[in-house]
Amino acid sequence: MKARAVAASLAPLMIVLSAASVFAQAAGQARPQTPPAAPAQPPAAIMPAQPPAPFPAGAKVAFFNPQIVFQSSAEGKASLGRVQALTQKKQTENATRNKALQDAQAKLQGSGSVLNDAARAQLEKDIEKQQVDLQRFQQDAQAEIQELQQEVQNDFVKKLNPVLDRIASEKGIHLLFDASQPGLAWAAPGLDLTPEVVKAMDGSKAPTAPKQ
Repeated sequence: MKARAVAASLAPLMIVLSAASVFAQAAGQARPQTPPAAPAQPPAAIMPAQPPAPFPAGAKVAFFNPQIVFQSSAEGKASLGRVQALTQKKQTENATRNKALQDAQAKLQGSGSVLNDAARAQLEKDIEKQQVDLQRFQQDAQAEIQELQQEVQNDFVKKLNPVLDRIASEKGIHLLFDASQPGLAWAAPGLDLTPEVVKAMDGSKAPTAPKQ
């Protein structure tokens, strides 16, 4: 299976971790802070309650779900944790910067009439700088999170592809379908290699430690 095909399947899963909604508020239009909503999570992977059906002898085709592999494997969970940790860090810093801007705006509105011209002009200048800095921070944070998303996705695909090659070779598979993509209307349960791929991923090596 081509790396780009698996990456395309993982892309929607990574999108749910995007900080776009976190930093969507325009700088300079600060509102009272409310706790950020938790990122929408994809439906939990439903693994079979009973032992998986045996792989049909002589079968030359099979399928697996890369999104479930990503969510269920130790490597995938570690990767998601890295993205979530960075997102939370940027959310916290964004809230701190936004609060400082709100305080400055409240000061200007509440005591602007008693300030002399020089003090008022300086406060307005400080607020304008905070607005610009906040907007730049949001843009940089968004780019940093997206870069990490792409990095962990690419790293996961690099580790996944050899596992798929090995399983396909061991079972003599000619075609391995991606169950998360349209086109697979029905298949025998025994052809689902998702649990086996998760097990192979976890057994290949320890999950990558988060980068400092």
